[in-house]
Amino acid sequence: MTIQKAVIPAAGLGTRFLPATKATPKEMLPIVDKPAIQYVVEEAVRAGLDDVLLITGRSKRSLADHFDAAPELEQALEAKGDTERLAKVRASSELGHVHFVRQGQPKGLGHAVLQAKHHVGHEPFAVLLGDDLIDERDELLSTMLTLQERTGGSVIALLEVPPSQISLYGCAAVEPLAGQGSGGDADQVRVTALVEKPDADEAPSNLAIIGRYVLNAAVFDVLERTEPGRGGEIQLTDALATLADLPTEQGGGVYGVVFRGRRYDTGDRLDYLKAVVQIASDRPDLGPDFRSWLTEYATTLD
Repeated sequence: MTIQKAVIPAAGLGTRFLPATKATPKEMLPIVDKPAIQYVVEEAVRAGLDDVLLITGRSKRSLADHFDAAPELEQALEAKGDTERLAKVRASSELGHVHFVRQGQPKGLGHAVLQAKHHVGHEPFAVLLGDDLIDERDELLSTMLTLQERTGGSVIALLEVPPSQISLYGCAAVEPLAGQGSGGDADQVRVTALVEKPDADEAPSNLAIIGRYVLNAAVFDVLERTEPGRGGEIQLTDALATLADLPTEQGGGVYGVVFRGRRYDTGDRLDYLKAVVQIASDRPDLGPDFRSWLTEYATTLD
C-alpha cells in the first residue's frame, strides 16, 4: 500500500517561547522568512505525502490561514507586479491537501496522534514533529517510508547523541535487521525495546528517537489502551514499545533508521536561534552576505 497521509501534531502551547507565543502559535515562528510549520509540510509533500493533517488546539487559527489562499494580498502583489513574492505567498496554499482537527485537551503526543484515527483509517501513515527540521538535502522520510512498506511494521527515526543527553529523549534498544545481509544498510535496525527519557546509566543505548515516524495503523488501537505514562500524558513511545512485542500479522514490529544528516532543533530558544543561523547561512540568496557579516561579528565577541 502506497503511503499518502502525514500527521503533524501542532497543539502545544509553546510556553518556552513566551511572550512571543502568547498570541502566535510556536509553529508560526519564522525560520528566516518561512514559518517552521511550512518546512515540515514541504518535507512531507516532497516524500509524496500530499494529504496532510495538522492536529491543532485553541488559538491556532493562523495555521489554517497560512495554508489557505489570501486573495487580497495576492491581488495587491499582482497589481504591483511583484511576481517573486506572489509566488512565495501562493506556494503555501498549493503544497497539498492540508486538513485540520483539534486535539481538545493536551494529553500528550500519543493522544494527539490518536486524534488522526478517523482521518487516517486503516492505512499506514507518517508523523512529523515540528520541533525537528530535516534538511531537504538529506534523505530520511523517504527511506523510512520504503522500510515500512518492506516490513509492514512501524518505523522510527533515530539519532546518536552523547550519553549525557539521552535523558532528554525517548531511547531505543536495537539489533541488526534480519535479512539485510553483508551488503545491507547498517543504519536500518530492528527495535527491541523503547524507554521514554531514561537516566543516562539506565539507557539501553545512545540512540535517541527524533521527530519522524511512519506508523502501522495498529498504533491507534494500542493508543486507546495505553495508560498515561511519564508526565501524566499518553506517550507515543509507550505505544510503540507495545507494538514492538506484537506479531507482524497484528501490525507489530518496530524498526529504526539511524539518521546522520543535517537536523535543526527548534525546540527551545537557543536551538531555535542556532537553526535560524544555520539555515540562513546555507541560503544562496542570503548566505554569502550573512556569513561574511557573521564572521566579522564573531571577531568582536569576548
